[in-house]
Amino acid sequence: MDLLILFISACITIVVVHALLNMCTRRRNRLPPGPTPWPIVGNLPHLGKTPHHSLAALVTQYGPLIHLRLGFVDVVVAGSASVAAQCLKTHDVNFASRPPNSGAKHIGYNYQDMVFAPYGPRWRRLRKLCLVHLLSTKALNDFRHIRQEEVAILTRTLASAGESTVQLDKLLNLCISNALSRVMLGRRVFTNGGGAGGDPKADEFKEMATELQVLAGEFNIGDFIPALDWLDLQGITKKMKNLHDRLDAFLNVILQEHKTTAANGGASGHDVDFLCMLLSLRDEADGDEAKLSDVEIKALLLNLFVAGTDTSFNTVEWAIAELIRHPQILKQAQKEMDIIVGRDRLVNELDISQLTFLQAIVKETFRLHPATPLSLPRIATENCEVNGYNIPKGSTLLVHVWAIARDPKIWIDPLKFKPGRFLPGGEKFNVDVKGNDFDLIPFGAGRRICAGMSLGVRTVQLLTATLVQAFDWELTNGLDPKNLNMEEAYGLALRRVAPLMVHPRPRLAPNVYISG
Repeated sequence: MDLLILFISACITIVVVHALLNMCTRRRNRLPPGPTPWPIVGNLPHLGKTPHHSLAALVTQYGPLIHLRLGFVDVVVAGSASVAAQCLKTHDVNFASRPPNSGAKHIGYNYQDMVFAPYGPRWRRLRKLCLVHLLSTKALNDFRHIRQEEVAILTRTLASAGESTVQLDKLLNLCISNALSRVMLGRRVFTNGGGAGGDPKADEFKEMATELQVLAGEFNIGDFIPALDWLDLQGITKKMKNLHDRLDAFLNVILQEHKTTAANGGASGHDVDFLCMLLSLRDEADGDEAKLSDVEIKALLLNLFVAGTDTSFNTVEWAIAELIRHPQILKQAQKEMDIIVGRDRLVNELDISQLTFLQAIVKETFRLHPATPLSLPRIATENCEVNGYNIPKGSTLLVHVWAIARDPKIWIDPLKFKPGRFLPGGEKFNVDVKGNDFDLIPFGAGRRICAGMSLGVRTVQLLTATLVQAFDWELTNGLDPKNLNMEEAYGLALRRVAPLMVHPRPRLAPNVYISG
């Protein structure tokens, strides 16, 4: 009994001393406010099952810049547009690199990819390769026909569904993956699978991409308490290694096929694709940092495939779900389509600039359902001051994109789906998503802004426009749209808990679905 009392007294003493030391440290270093961390684990218990919701609540409670202690790591969360601007504009260079994390280590080829590579010459070269050869305005225009052809195939598939139930995200993934693979690899990776059912290989890849987004979004205890990393208490490291092996096998097949084709003199009948270009640079050297290895190529392909597909089809799925829940908005968008495009052909990318209401719908979807609710983590390379508080060197920065886009101080009725806010006369008419307006930064901002932003916007706009123009939408089993489950599943990308199950009803001239 005496030992039990002594043990309890010791625990209480430790907790009190820890709390006092934390308060003193916070005051001395002028750290941002935040909840008192627990001993050892810090504020990890405060994150809950949906960290973006929990952190948004903490921002509301403590202010637009909060400090957390996750294990032994200082973490600051920017929860307002003004604070995000200070971090990603005023102190952009200081926050241009990434902190160490298990996802980049075990899935991203040990930081050899572009997304998690440290800020420096190698990252700049990988990003330049993508921006010049794959994501520049010229490249996007050159490959416009590919995106439109794949969207036409999707439209025919949906039109042939009849009374069958369609799981929309699977077909969106198939469409986007094939559009991207034709540019990157010179061919479609997946088939249509004989109709609305899709392709089992595509389903497998989609599952791997989704698993990557989930695992990469996990707060792994080993990242914050290094002494416990080897124990893998959550089983996350084991899952990451297993996933890496499966993804690596997928990418190895692609790489070896291209090497064989190149060795045989190259493929005839089509332009050189992105991977051929990368392979041609593999042995070129402009200093040690400029060498492009097979591992870097696979890591880059992984970035492009996952980031280029998962985030886009999730956003389109959210857009269609919102339009089903708001039939008057859908009708208004279809009326605009009928006037600008008509019903005798499919909408194309060149039409988008005239479809102002469609653009507003896409912006509102990016706002209410940002592809990445919490920005990818950045690290402070030096001490700096943000919002009057000290940010210690080595702190991890998370920009709360989801909370900023729902801030009632800058948005009217922030929880409502109101595309009209982006129309002339609306509250945010001049706001764009390109990283210039910190009220709306679904792709981030600053040096580490998403390299694929322009492709992502074009893809989401074209797909959303086509699905709006070509179909009326009904939910399965006569479900009332008001009862549609809009619950979010947390991960690196913001997914729906329940996939959208629908009946597409063609509304254009029948020949449009045949000719595409």
